[in-house]
Amino acid sequence: MSMLPEMKRYTARLMITMTLYAVTLVGVNLWFRYAPPSGPLAYVAAVLPALPIAFVFVVIGRLLVEMRDEYLRAQMVRDQLIATGVTLSITTAMGFLEGFGLIGHVRGYYAATIWFGALGIAACARGVAGWRERARG
Repeated sequence: MSMLPEMKRYTARLMITMTLYAVTLVGVNLWFRYAPPSGPLAYVAAVLPALPIAFVFVVIGRLLVEMRDEYLRAQMVRDQLIATGVTLSITTAMGFLEGFGLIGHVRGYYAATIWFGALGIAACARGVAGWRERARG
């Protein structure tokens, strides 16, 4: 089965964005390790790796807009709602645990990691459920 054109565009955009993220993350880490910026420049530099991650959400949104198959779009929206619910639940629980002094501080950027992980798990679960349904029928 060939890949849909919108999925090809999504994959290309995502690969470019994640490459930019990797380069930015490594570059900023090296910058802070060997020649740390100061003042306002330090704040700008520290936020740079977040920009490609923010752009990933734009890439995902573009895919939803471009997706011609309404059923596939609905499945993707469902996966994203599950990922959002899981992420909000976990980060809220971690906030309470931290607030009561039961765990140390957890860095905020892990929220995106949790969301992407939950999205992957939701999509895999959907795939397994579809495979099981086809095997029965």
